[in-house]
Amino acid sequence: MSPHFYLEEDVTDEPKEPRVRETPEDIRFEAIVNTLAFHPTQDIFAAGDIDGDIYVYAYSCLEGANKELWSSGHHLKSCRELAFSQNGQMLFSVSKDKSIHIMDVEAGKLVTRIQKAHSVPINALLLIDENLLATGDDGGTLKVWDMRKGTAFMDLKHHEDYISGITIDQAKKILLTSSGDGTMGVFNIKRRRFELLSEFQSGDLTSVAIMKRGRKVVCGSSEGTIYIFNWNGFGATSDRFAVRAESVDSIVPITDSILCAASMDGVVRAINVLPNRVLGSVGQHVGEPIEQIARSHDGRFLASSAHDQLVKFWDISGLPKMEVSDYRRRKKKGGSLKSLSKKAFGTGDDFFSGLVEETEKKEQAEEEGDESDDDSDSGSD
Repeated sequence: MSPHFYLEEDVTDEPKEPRVRETPEDIRFEAIVNTLAFHPTQDIFAAGDIDGDIYVYAYSCLEGANKELWSSGHHLKSCRELAFSQNGQMLFSVSKDKSIHIMDVEAGKLVTRIQKAHSVPINALLLIDENLLATGDDGGTLKVWDMRKGTAFMDLKHHEDYISGITIDQAKKILLTSSGDGTMGVFNIKRRRFELLSEFQSGDLTSVAIMKRGRKVVCGSSEGTIYIFNWNGFGATSDRFAVRAESVDSIVPITDSILCAASMDGVVRAINVLPNRVLGSVGQHVGEPIEQIARSHDGRFLASSAHDQLVKFWDISGLPKMEVSDYRRRKKKGGSLKSLSKKAFGTGDDFFSGLVEETEKKEQAEEEGDESDDDSDSGSD
């Protein structure tokens, strides 16, 4: 078929020859997107930007099929964090304007607004269940809300700096916070009390996640180190892993052992925890700091937003199949970052030309130890 046959106007509900891509197309926004959230069951995601606007999109691998469903400008300042309710019917957002908003996803309408939810800008948000919500602010205060009453039943300040991330265990009992003061906070929401702060780590703690079937907690840091804590050993780290990255800002667990980490250097890395290994590059925004990454409901895609005002999608469906041996191969210094998909190049300015169009067979050969090829393939000086 002639390439001229396919016209933009032909993209209707049933295009004659829709081009199916490996990932949805990039989406460009009018401002930098701070935060991303995927719908729990549908191919829909939400983006919140530095102007306070929220956009909800349907995404698709069909070319030209990404579609804005609605947008909202209710926040007066930057939207810092978004989360869909577990049933996907509501979208929660927090903002620099100190408010919490709840939108009806289908109608795109504001349902609930708590205007002065905190006395300073809100930075972090976690939906605990259909009724409970945790928020953390720029001053280090954590609040836990009962949305049936619209009031906070916990209001605790134990951090000296902003709260960057919040997570909770499966039993919905122990809530953990990461903070710019370099500590991790531990709170018991069943007993409604503060338990402890970890010892100080160097740099800001930027994110927190529970891994290894609840036995380990990992925190990203502005220094590019991943700190690992044992569950119930929250006071001091059990392990640390210096990633060759400018920072480890947003982390998203993919499996019990593998996480994706976004960095100021514009690269999204796949990292195995214990044994600690950087598996490779999932994708990148060349030279543009990444604000946040999020995983789609089916685990097929990772979305990233960066200072280039783009939301990009990366295929992570192969990550759970990756196996990591305890044996640590000696790697040449300055070696390129292995590309984990056709779309993902290596590190920032080191375009990993040799791997961009590799077949799986070649990748398997590399797994078996052909890492010396990596350096010669990269074509960089």
